[in-house]
Amino acid sequence: TSVLRWLVRSRPQNLITGPVIYAMVLPLLAMDLCVSLYQWSCFPIYRIARVRRADYIVYDRHRLAYLNGIEKFHCTYCAYGSGLMAYMGEILSRTEQYFCPIKHAHQVLGTHARYQRYLAFGQADDYAARLEAYRVALAPAARAPVAPTAP
Repeated sequence: TSVLRWLVRSRPQNLITGPVIYAMVLPLLAMDLCVSLYQWSCFPIYRIARVRRADYIVYDRHRLAYLNGIEKFHCTYCAYGSGLMAYMGEILSRTEQYFCPIKHAHQVLGTHARYQRYLAFGQADDYAARLEAYRVALAPAARAPVAPTAP
């Protein structure tokens, strides 16, 4: 589809809201910078393996011949935004495992993969030793699972 034909056939609400959607790139870039600096400066101190950004932010949809230039641009933006959220989520999940691997008292929607292995809310038995095991599992050389298994 040519760009002109695509624009003519586009829903008006999509064209009108485009600037609002694309203005979000500024806070996304700021979050990307802050979270990346955080992990690059703090993770080595905590002995937490760094998260590979390229594993989460993937650009490949531009190779799809059936997309026009605007659609490829949209896909690039969405790949960045969605990938960035996943990248940040992994950095934050490792941080949570290091500092507070305890489940919430109430059910939480959208938890990360590590969460199910966290300690139950109120499980105080041997907390300090268990916390250390969670921290050791985060080390770059650790061959342990994502998080120790909570009983």
